[in-house]
Amino acid sequence: MRLALAAALTLLTGAATAQTCGGDVGSFIAGVKAEAVATGIPAATADAFFAGAQIEQSVLNADRSQGVFQQDFIQFSRNLISQNRIDNGTRNSQRFDSTFRAIENRFGIPRGVLLAFWAFETDYGAVQGNFNTRNALLTLAHDCRRPDLFRPQLIAAIELYRRGGMDPATTLGAWAGEIGQLQKLPREIVEKGMDGDGDGLVDLKNSAPDALTTGANVLSSLGWRPNEPWMHEITVPANLDWSQTGLTNKRPVSDWAAMGVTARQGSLGPANLPAAILLPMGRNGPAFMTYPNFDVYFEWNRSFVYVTTAAYFATRLSGAPVYNAGNPSPALTGDQMRLLQERLTARGYDVGGIDGILGAMTRNAVQAEQARLGLPADAWPTLDLLNRL
Repeated sequence: MRLALAAALTLLTGAATAQTCGGDVGSFIAGVKAEAVATGIPAATADAFFAGAQIEQSVLNADRSQGVFQQDFIQFSRNLISQNRIDNGTRNSQRFDSTFRAIENRFGIPRGVLLAFWAFETDYGAVQGNFNTRNALLTLAHDCRRPDLFRPQLIAAIELYRRGGMDPATTLGAWAGEIGQLQKLPREIVEKGMDGDGDGLVDLKNSAPDALTTGANVLSSLGWRPNEPWMHEITVPANLDWSQTGLTNKRPVSDWAAMGVTARQGSLGPANLPAAILLPMGRNGPAFMTYPNFDVYFEWNRSFVYVTTAAYFATRLSGAPVYNAGNPSPALTGDQMRLLQERLTARGYDVGGIDGILGAMTRNAVQAEQARLGLPADAWPTLDLLNRL
C-alpha cells in the first residue's frame, strides 16, 4: 500500500447518518456511497471502489470462530510465544535499530512493545492475511453484529483508495479489514499513518519502519505515557487481600510495596505511579503489576488474554524472564464458562455476553461473587464457584 504524504492527513468527517446494516447488498452499498460522497469523496471514486465488491462468507466464518480467546493465559501465551519469535524479535530489533531509536526518542515507547505486536499480528510481517480488504470490510459493515465499528472503516477505506493507499481489487489483509505488518484498520492509516523510512510515502505492507512508526503513533494517540512501564512480574504475599486485586483497583506502587508486593526481577515502577495487581489465573498462578500504559493495550485489542500476553511478551523481549506459572486451579471448559456466565447474568451481572470467554467483565462479576460467598476474591473462576452458584 502506497500512500502519498502530499498533504496533511485529516480526520474523516461528514453528515451524521444512521449506522444501518443488513438487507439488500446493492441498496446497502448505495447508502455507503452516499455517505462517502457526503464526506467529500467524488461519486466516481466511490463507484470505482465498489466495482466487483461482494459479501464473503469466509469473513463471517472467521468472525464467528474466535475460540482461541477461550484459552487461559498460560495456554494462550505458551502457544503464541516461541523461541523462534523471541530470536526473530532480537534480530529485528538489531536490523531496525535506527527506527526503534527514533520511535523511542519521539514517542517514549520501548521497542519491546512494538516488537510484541509485530510478532503476534503478522510474525514480523511474514503473514499479513489473504482476505480482500474491501470485501472484508463490506461484509462486516453489512453484517449486523458490529456495523458501528465497520461502516466507518469501510468509508475510510474509500478515502484511502482515493489517496492511492490501496487497490480495492487487489489489497489483501486480515479477515477484519486490517492492513499491513501491524494490522491497522483504514481509518487509523488515514489519520495516523506515518513515513518511517523517509521516502515520502506510507507503506504499511512493505516497509517495516513505516509500519512500526505508524504503530507508535497510534499507541501515542491512544494515551501511551512516554517512558513509563506497562507491566512487571511480581511476587505477592500469601496474606494479600485478594479483593483489592484486579484492573479496576488501582493504588500507588508505594501502597502495594507496603503490603509486601515485590518485583520478581529488578524493581517496581515509581512509587507514586498508579498500579493494579493482575492475577490472570488467580492467586496461585502468574502475578503482574500493571500501570496506566497497560490500559492502552485494550484500545489496541479488546481481548483480555491477548492483551495480557502481548504486554508480557513485550517484557520478555525487553529482558524479563519466563513467568512463574505457579499452580493455579484448572480452568473451566468453554461449556462450563458459558454456564457460569449464564448464572452470573441471572444474578444481575453484565458479563459482556455468553461467549465462554473469561473477559474483564466476567472476571469482575466472578470477583464480586467470590467476595459475597466468602471465597478468596481473586477473579479466577473455579468449578467450586460454579457449583456454589
